[in-house]
Amino acid sequence: QVQLVESGGGLVQPGGSLRLSCAASGFGFSNYLMRWTRQAPGKQREWVATISAGVRTNYADSVKGRFTISRDNAKNMVYLQMNSLKPDDTAVYYCTVNYLSRDYWGPGTQVTVSS
Repeated sequence: QVQLVESGGGLVQPGGSLRLSCAASGFGFSNYLMRWTRQAPGKQREWVATISAGVRTNYADSVKGRFTISRDNAKNMVYLQMNSLKPDDTAVYYCTVNYLSRDYWGPGTQVTVSS
């Protein structure tokens, strides 16, 4: 049974930093591409970043240079380091994986960037 659980969200001032974590279980984590996606109130879901099994990373233009995705295969964890946060980064952040042709999502963690 695939499970993804995000943590690390919270309230931060503009310009601040947060580190999100996602604990994964129920599948061969090290073999799968992992993805962070976010959804702001009233907006469509937005892809944020991916990290492949081979640790290749890709980022949305809106976060490039500010966010860093990483993974620890020994711990079945994926992370999102977010720096220079902006109010537009306010959203629920989700960790996702496509396993056996099905997308799995965690419950999400809220990130609010506000002064």
